[in-house]
Amino acid sequence: MEVAHGFQCITLLHILLCCASLPHTRMEFAIKHTWDSNPVDHDPIRIIFSPGQDGLKMEVDGPFFNDPAAPPGPPGQPFPGLWDYEVVESFFLDSTTENYLEVELCPHGQHLILLLSGVRQAFMQQLPMVFNATTTGGRWTGEALIPWTYFPPNVNKMNSYAIHGSGEKRTYEALYPIPKAEIVEGQTPDFHRLEYFQNFRLQSIMGEGWVQPESDLWKGKP
Repeated sequence: MEVAHGFQCITLLHILLCCASLPHTRMEFAIKHTWDSNPVDHDPIRIIFSPGQDGLKMEVDGPFFNDPAAPPGPPGQPFPGLWDYEVVESFFLDSTTENYLEVELCPHGQHLILLLSGVRQAFMQQLPMVFNATTTGGRWTGEALIPWTYFPPNVNKMNSYAIHGSGEKRTYEALYPIPKAEIVEGQTPDFHRLEYFQNFRLQSIMGEGWVQPESDLWKGKP
């Protein structure tokens, strides 16, 4: 009996060690606060990152507010100024250079990609991307494939946001909001506050042995 018990323990330990060594293939985040650290008043929007074919798959699931109305552009295509509509955004940053990728997804099917080198310094935008969105009742889901070539080298920080509403009801939400203690009078939402981004590694999704492909889009940037 002792031998059998010992064998079971060794087998269990082996399984645990094997599981621990496996790469994480899915990371899920929920946007539970407004940009200034108040709790959201609805079911939080969820974002899931996982491996895709030659890129990172980004899935969105959450409430569909249908406010404001859909952008006047075809679904599946880039739309400039998409941040003025209902949108979910994720930013991927190399904090040592301030090079970052901004990905915007709209429940009506439009998307927007921006490559930035320096805060708000976009040098390329409206790049093509495979993105599909579906609305059912009061919810929407979306799935995008972000090509590896769009990511800056050495991504080590990330933040995600959600925006909806019109006029005084315009609502700005953040995965990593600005802490209450650091809000100053008259401050407005600013999604390019890179100092509030949190640690994020693509290897946590793709596996520790994964090496990010080089991209000509970022050559010559700091």
